[in-house]
Amino acid sequence: MSPTQLPDHGAVLAEVREVRRAGIIRLRELRLPVLTGMSAGPGEGSPGEPRFPAVERLLRTAVAAIGGGTLQEAAEFSLGLAQGTRDWPPADRRRRAAQVYGVSVERFRKNQELMVLGQVAEQLVRLASGASGAPAQPPATGAAAAPASDAGTASADGSASAPALTSASEPSARPRPLAPSHHRIPVRAGGHGRHVTLHVHAVDLLRDIDVVVSPSNTHLALPEPYKSSVAASLRRAGAVRDPAGRLVEDSVRDELRSWSDRFAAPGLSVAPGTVAPTGAGALAWQGIRRIFHAAVAVPRPGTNDYDVQPADVTRAVTRVFALLAEENGRSADAGLPPLRSLCLPLLGAGRGGLTPAVSFAAVWAAVEAELARGGDWDLHFLVRRPERALLVAELLASTDGAPTEEPGP
Repeated sequence: MSPTQLPDHGAVLAEVREVRRAGIIRLRELRLPVLTGMSAGPGEGSPGEPRFPAVERLLRTAVAAIGGGTLQEAAEFSLGLAQGTRDWPPADRRRRAAQVYGVSVERFRKNQELMVLGQVAEQLVRLASGASGAPAQPPATGAAAAPASDAGTASADGSASAPALTSASEPSARPRPLAPSHHRIPVRAGGHGRHVTLHVHAVDLLRDIDVVVSPSNTHLALPEPYKSSVAASLRRAGAVRDPAGRLVEDSVRDELRSWSDRFAAPGLSVAPGTVAPTGAGALAWQGIRRIFHAAVAVPRPGTNDYDVQPADVTRAVTRVFALLAEENGRSADAGLPPLRSLCLPLLGAGRGGLTPAVSFAAVWAAVEAELARGGDWDLHFLVRRPERALLVAELLASTDGAPTEEPGP
């Protein structure tokens, strides 16, 4: 592989999944051109030659780079890298990885497994980026990405786009087309099939969504409006300004303070998982009716950092659905239209320190439970980075009725 041409995340993930199916012990039998190219040093023959020891070392390095915890442990069992599992059958490795998360084998296959393997692929791409010294190329924003050497990238609806631009000096090179910022993705939970919408843009560009969930700390203190976080962007976009742009009313902040004064003890934090509803301020002109502030980030004393637990994210999203039902009951009594659409970001995946995959799994656990019980909501997910969009699209698509890989071992 050229030192300036980095692998596509989707192509890497596809080969990591091949390794999971076969296991480390059968690397010699697999055709893994992307991983082989990534593991080959300069001048070590041509890509495609069997270099299974180097591929195994590369995989071990990528898994170790995850940094410990359940994610790394599940990755080691899934790929047969854990001590004593090298010759385990795929079904046994999957069963042991499912035990790490305390879920059934089938649930693990449909949810956590793709998250785990996606993180391995992400670390592999990062390793390639560090080795080459070149910035990583954003992958295709879709549920299935094709290798760049085939037909370019693929969008979330499965349609192929033009090949990636590799060098401005190449005669055949042409600009990469703009990726779509909205994707409709089929999902399934508890036998109920539906579509969700994945947005790939800033939160203040949302239109005509009844409720937007905003991550918050347990003191419900909003960041300054000039910052780039979801909470800061919503505060900035919800502020009322005069024609010259001067602040007239900091609507979202003022309403959140009023909620805190009414329900929270003075000077004390709320429990993680608490959700505080406010109006949307000036965002009402964009069709946004409510903002639900999810307190998931616990400040770490003496630092500027936060701790976020996935269980608190799941608890907060569960509370979001309960609040939707409560507010719709009051709306019906007042003769107002119900709240129907909901947009969820990856809670805790910013300064909270959760990886995007772990954050999504925590959010999806509550969403899946709500859908399984028949919740009839128009659901939206929001990310800003294309590489995160690819991961979320893959995880969402894996919940659909058509399995992303064979259901057996």
